[in-house]
Amino acid sequence: MSNIVAIVGRPNVGKSTLFNRLIKRRQAIVDSVSGVTRDRHYGKSDWNGKEFSVIDTGGFTIGSDDIFEEEIRKQVQLAIDEADIIIFVVDVEEGITPMDSEVASILRKIKKPVLIAVNKVDNSKRNADAIEFYNLGLGDYFTISSINGSGTGELLDALADKLEEDVVEESELPSFAVVGRPNAGKSSFINALIGEDRNIVTDIAGTTRDSIDTKYNRFGFDFNLIDTAGIRKKSKVKEDLEFYSVMRAVRSIESCDVAILVIDATRDFEGQDENIFWLAEKNRKGIVILVNKWDLIEKETNTMRDYEAKIRREIAPFTDVPIIFISALTKQRVFKAIETAVAVFENRKKRIPTSKLNDTMLDIIKQNPPPAIKGKYVKIKFCTQLPTPTPQFAFFANLPQYVKEPYKRFVENKLREIFDFSGVPITIYFRKK
Repeated sequence: MSNIVAIVGRPNVGKSTLFNRLIKRRQAIVDSVSGVTRDRHYGKSDWNGKEFSVIDTGGFTIGSDDIFEEEIRKQVQLAIDEADIIIFVVDVEEGITPMDSEVASILRKIKKPVLIAVNKVDNSKRNADAIEFYNLGLGDYFTISSINGSGTGELLDALADKLEEDVVEESELPSFAVVGRPNAGKSSFINALIGEDRNIVTDIAGTTRDSIDTKYNRFGFDFNLIDTAGIRKKSKVKEDLEFYSVMRAVRSIESCDVAILVIDATRDFEGQDENIFWLAEKNRKGIVILVNKWDLIEKETNTMRDYEAKIRREIAPFTDVPIIFISALTKQRVFKAIETAVAVFENRKKRIPTSKLNDTMLDIIKQNPPPAIKGKYVKIKFCTQLPTPTPQFAFFANLPQYVKEPYKRFVENKLREIFDFSGVPITIYFRKK
């Protein structure tokens, strides 16, 4: 289970700037996905050899005093619930504000590590001014400047010391995470799958509230099911539920082999569906898309084909993903969904013998070589699958720098067509021979 770090604080203290610096500074970054709700972001980074996920919780909504206090509590509590470590960002220019004190009073009650980052400290006078933040009662602080990076190294050193080692537990059973936006039918799908006569070997409460890791055995299928359906409805404010579901999806996706993304057929493939899809893709997880509530859709001859085509346009260029139309209510295609998820799991761990890979791909490459650029001809002489947990391939060439993205997609598509990597992200490298 990887570590999640949440950045909290009031508006305009530099949370997003710090977030951008954390996820862009290191070469091991996977990517960031923005635009979930109110420019909240998710990204991956590492420091001193330890990987962690970063979530920027965005600014608090300010209205009347009552709304102001309630918004603080909701937003900070959501971050606290899911994160392992909290970075509390404050502003040295404005000193301790009532909002800072409110956040600090919440953080003092939790048993998770809290690091205070006093931002905008870019000279010695401001460094001296930062001493007042001892009054927050959260211990030592770190003076930083998110803009120029000053002090962030010390902050990250302390963060890395508190990160738990990311232990990968080897299991022969596939691990499936059921993810998606609220009210898409995740609970209904899981209930339809498990049923009253389920054969559960173990039932283990997870580290996140209401998340259950269940060992499942039925109809010949054996797998660990990560149930993320129980999103607590703390508020009628829609965006809080959206934020909570994404935080839950982050943790669940990072601990699974295959992400089963449940979407609501009565709604379009919306922004958050797409965000969760790309979270899984960037984490190199297998993906199956389930279009639930298909029984509620008025159908014509090409309704299913058109709906599927629309989804594939939204997820391009990674379109080789199984899309199954189900009804959790009537149990239509529910077990086909699991059967497909098992097949994607097998695709994800598939190994292609080097001799077979070369015999197949080099002939295709010979027939369709990379286009010449500036009179330079690329010659690819050897390829191999790398010894990585997910499918990654290295193609050795005399001039790898001249292999452009369209040709990489051509090679990937041929790999998918011949060896069947449906539902699995593939990484292709062109290296110097």
